[in-house]
Amino acid sequence: MAQFQKNHTLSSEFIILGFGDLGELQIFFFGLFLIMHLVTLAGHTTIVLITLVDSCLQTPMYFFLRNLSTIEICYILVIVPNMLANFLSRSQRMSFLGCALQMHLFIALGGAECFLLAMMAYDRFVAICNPLRYTIIITRAVCLQMLTLACISGFALSLALTTLIFLLPFCQSHEINHFFCDIPAVLFLACSDTRANEVAVFFVCMLILLIPFLLILLSYAFIIAAILRIHSAEGRSKAFSTCAGHLLVSVLHYGCAIFIYIRPKSCYTPEQDKVVSLIYTNVTPMLYPMIYSLRNKEVKGALRRLLKSYNQMKHQPNAR
Repeated sequence: MAQFQKNHTLSSEFIILGFGDLGELQIFFFGLFLIMHLVTLAGHTTIVLITLVDSCLQTPMYFFLRNLSTIEICYILVIVPNMLANFLSRSQRMSFLGCALQMHLFIALGGAECFLLAMMAYDRFVAICNPLRYTIIITRAVCLQMLTLACISGFALSLALTTLIFLLPFCQSHEINHFFCDIPAVLFLACSDTRANEVAVFFVCMLILLIPFLLILLSYAFIIAAILRIHSAEGRSKAFSTCAGHLLVSVLHYGCAIFIYIRPKSCYTPEQDKVVSLIYTNVTPMLYPMIYSLRNKEVKGALRRLLKSYNQMKHQPNAR
């Protein structure tokens, strides 16, 4: 009987309900979120491009920023295209393995992003609190090791958690009341005892969300203390401007994620989760490039140089 149940689960499909209850508004929201998606991709692609080609942005801070934007591009591509397709239909079928793969990539990329944000906070901590030894501590090799560690940790934890969740029997309704295969929405469908799985989810969320966020807050406590010891107002302003964007992005990213994943199952409400997830996967990723570029003179300068170079090449007469 157990083998039959397992085979039945593996061969079945999930039905992603998405936003079928919106009626005629679905087309409006499809257009709105499509524009947001394109703006987000353009913003992150621009950051990747300018931090690659501009010689003034070849520092550890922009190395981390470039890779953060790269992870963010992959992250939204895992979720948003399916979400947009859901706006055009009342429901969407997804295979068992397809749902597992989407959840795995979502957790893995989100986890890698969380670890990378914590490492960016450490980079700013060293730059402001120990500036004379910054180039000795934060070398290119160290940056590559930190990036590799962030990605491996995210993918390893995601693989373990996704495997644990999808070994559960889903013998009741396979209708996921969400626009992607999110952890709470899938766990809600399991027809066996999920307490061990919920403990595992909480443990992984502690490792991915809470501990890195606390490390970021601790880093910024030291950073703020160091900034307050700077005598000149100009020096304090310059030091704070290099950290403000990262701090704001961290609060937005972790705030939404902690609200969704670190809470009791009794507080789970599908409609509320969909709204917060819409913000988490669409609005905040769109804001990140704006936060970094609008508050960062070096990024704005690099963008101006890139546009100027492009215009010069565009108007340069062809050599005969």
